[in-house]
Amino acid sequence: MTRLYLKKGRDESLRRFHPWVFSGAVGGIEGPDPAEGDAVAVYSAGKEFLGWGHFQIGSIAVRILSFADDMPAGGPDAAFWADRLQRCLAARQAFGLTDNPATNCYRLVHGEGDRLPGLIIDWYDGVCVLQAHSAGMFRASEAIAAALRTVYGDKLRAVYDKSAGTAPFKAGLNLGDGYLWRAEGTSSLCPRPVLENGHRFLVDWENGQKTGFFLDQRENRALVERYAQGRNVLNLFCYTGGFSIYALAGGARSVDSVDSSARAVELVKENITLNFGPAAPHRALCCDAIDFVKAAPKDAYDLMIVDPPAFAKHRGALNNALRAYQRLNAAAIGAVAPGGIIFTFSCSQVVDRETFALAVFSAAAETGRSVRIIDRLNQPADHAVNIYHPEGAYLKGLVLYVE
Repeated sequence: MTRLYLKKGRDESLRRFHPWVFSGAVGGIEGPDPAEGDAVAVYSAGKEFLGWGHFQIGSIAVRILSFADDMPAGGPDAAFWADRLQRCLAARQAFGLTDNPATNCYRLVHGEGDRLPGLIIDWYDGVCVLQAHSAGMFRASEAIAAALRTVYGDKLRAVYDKSAGTAPFKAGLNLGDGYLWRAEGTSSLCPRPVLENGHRFLVDWENGQKTGFFLDQRENRALVERYAQGRNVLNLFCYTGGFSIYALAGGARSVDSVDSSARAVELVKENITLNFGPAAPHRALCCDAIDFVKAAPKDAYDLMIVDPPAFAKHRGALNNALRAYQRLNAAAIGAVAPGGIIFTFSCSQVVDRETFALAVFSAAAETGRSVRIIDRLNQPADHAVNIYHPEGAYLKGLVLYVE
């Protein structure tokens, strides 16, 4: 088994159970040179065992799977994957997300938050959609699919691998999305209707963004429903219309959904019809969200949802991202009607909660309007943050009241 030895004084983060070993901390390798995705053991400079995990070439050299000296011979085996996935499912049962007649979709595995760094699995009413963000998880995808069958039994209908856009492209990785397993006799599954808090959504994991639906906004969408009564709503970066469905369910007077993706806008229309029929007070518009809000008539909307994609995926893009958040929020704050409410979000991991709030503060100051923060929003329980890995707190939001 390959052993990685850390440089002297570079083991403190692992002793605090942080699951990443950065390449700059590695002082030497003993044994065969590891291939990307191999399981390796990590030791201190003094040869004390610290943990084991998946090796990868890059800034993060090892993603730790266990801090115990319990690695099976040859790396993670079927029993390891089944045990970890069973623990993830037990947590979702504790959160009230399984066997819920109103909600049959949730995140089963949230990477570091579930002690499986580099792995995302979302459950859509019998279909698991897997995304590997590391070579190790990509190489283990077939074993993970087999473990999902063990954990879910007859409830599982299919496992779909959506890793082509997330697994790092390196030599030896045959990247390509597709089904890892389907139950016998199973025909076309996608798009598949699912329930979230009693609302119906068509999920297209084959062609859609991420795993097909943004499950992390479930509780924040429910809050929009509470505020929507009698309001004219603008849902920017609407994707497949999650916030729009909840706003209409809450009694919104009208809802406009805006996204630059033609496919997303078509799914918005289908989801609206699925829930409310063709006569709902709703418009779906395929255009640039920022251009739309800048050109929107003043005071036309008194509830806005501003939920853009990640503007910064690495620290090098942080300053540009903060300027983009400021411009976008200034446009929204400037356009919303007096007494209006804005739900504004950032899903950029490198933008922390305080920095995002500062960008929104700067946007408010630019408009000169009176703005109150009336709520601070987070990701839900099935997107839990490992207490030893604070970087996992990626979703942050503010609810603003604008006079």
